[in-house]
Amino acid sequence: MMVNLSLFDLDNTLLAGDSDFEWAQFLIRKGLVDAELYEAKNAEFYAQYQAGTLDIHAFLDFQLAPLARHERRTLEALHAEFMREVIEPMMTPAAKALVREHLAAGDVAAIVTATNAFVTGPIARAFGICHLIATIPEQQDGRFTGRCRGTPAFQAGKIARVESWLESLGLWWTSFSRTTFYSDSHNDLPLLERVDEPVAVDPDERLRMHALTHGWRILSLREASPATC
Repeated sequence: MMVNLSLFDLDNTLLAGDSDFEWAQFLIRKGLVDAELYEAKNAEFYAQYQAGTLDIHAFLDFQLAPLARHERRTLEALHAEFMREVIEPMMTPAAKALVREHLAAGDVAAIVTATNAFVTGPIARAFGICHLIATIPEQQDGRFTGRCRGTPAFQAGKIARVESWLESLGLWWTSFSRTTFYSDSHNDLPLLERVDEPVAVDPDERLRMHALTHGWRILSLREASPATC
């Protein structure tokens, strides 16, 4: 019997905020990166992402560099604090309920995010989702190098990474009765247009207009009760 495939973007979709942006802000507050430089660059890259002009490789050079400066044990302790202080408040009841609904139905579920796997791995586990398709930070001898390994899970790269993941499980798009992807961003249009059921979640204006034009479902996970139109 075939099952459904349910894919979830993370930042500003399942989370009521952006974990990548907030991780950089967290490092600034902890005094671990140059505040003036990182405040400006973090805001600049975030604006480029929203505009659809982000150079993902330039961004990753910036975002992954701090991982190379610290021992893994130190980074994991920092991340545990980051989860408690920043991420858990962004995990809305509606988002948790949506994930539980798909898991209870027996769907094959994965988070598909451009944010690196160090930041997002614990978040995926907190949602109860076993599969994470994220940008992979390169490691050498147990330490991060500050570089990316393989194809970033960004824009069309998300399709390539999802297909590689499915093949690793012995599955393909045709293995499923229905495929669904939830996202907030126009940057995810390539993957949204690849699935059977694209869902715009608290979408940016460009995605909202595209969804309305094409009759896609629009969902809010920021409200007390999820609303659709």
